[in-house]
Amino acid sequence: MNMAVRSQSLDDQLSKRNFDLLAKYIYDYSGIKMPHTKMTMLEGRLRRRLRVTGLPSFDSYCDYLFKQGGLESESIFLIDAVTTNKTDFFREPKHFEYMIQSALPDIVASFGDRRIRTWSSACSTGAEPYTMAMVLNEYMGAHAPDRDYFILATDLSTDVLQKAQRGIYQSDILAPVPTEMMRKYVMKPADKRRSEMRIHPTLRSKVGFARLNLMDDKYPVGEPQHLIFCRNVLIYFDKPTQNHVLSRLCDNLLPGGYLFIGHSETATGFDLPIKQVANTVFKRI
Repeated sequence: MNMAVRSQSLDDQLSKRNFDLLAKYIYDYSGIKMPHTKMTMLEGRLRRRLRVTGLPSFDSYCDYLFKQGGLESESIFLIDAVTTNKTDFFREPKHFEYMIQSALPDIVASFGDRRIRTWSSACSTGAEPYTMAMVLNEYMGAHAPDRDYFILATDLSTDVLQKAQRGIYQSDILAPVPTEMMRKYVMKPADKRRSEMRIHPTLRSKVGFARLNLMDDKYPVGEPQHLIFCRNVLIYFDKPTQNHVLSRLCDNLLPGGYLFIGHSETATGFDLPIKQVANTVFKRI
């Protein structure tokens, strides 16, 4: 493929045929549904890929993907372009309150493991796993100083994983972090004119990042987890895909461990080895 950058007309539009090809591939690969109402959104997000690859039109881009073997090298960038990665620190705070008040005391009392294993399965740019790390660090320090913890953070998008590993955020994104946690876990820039802040290295060392596709039949996450967060990703899946993902998550959750899903999501209607213990919080049985 000629990677020289060429001009691409903003009048160029994605044909229905090419949209259907892309939508089927995206669904098969990631489980994300792309109805025709998202055609304009997909066009907008793929224009950057056309600029980067130097291809002059959506037709030539799709020919490259589906006729010239381009998916082998382009699939990761295509998926990165279409995934939604909204995230905030202490998003849906009731979950973290439940962690502190119920889940962590139960786990510490019920398991003899010296290390609490937790998994943020759709971590986006890192706000969720770093929030989990703050909560775990505070709880262990106060109530279980003989215990350690580690957080596995995975996502389908390589782009957001790179940002998450750096742990650098604009100050407004960190606004929900409590003042005392900000003091302990967030480093301010030496240059006061800069607005970026960085998660402290002691906290970053407790989080390991890896790419993982929730559509896979097996999740290579090591030993079963005490806590799994899979929040605000199920809403992009149809019912069969939700069932697939929830079943695989349960396979990787210890009996007595906890699964957290998003407040707008549900695990009801599926045959799963879990029981609901709080709003969108489930315990493995």
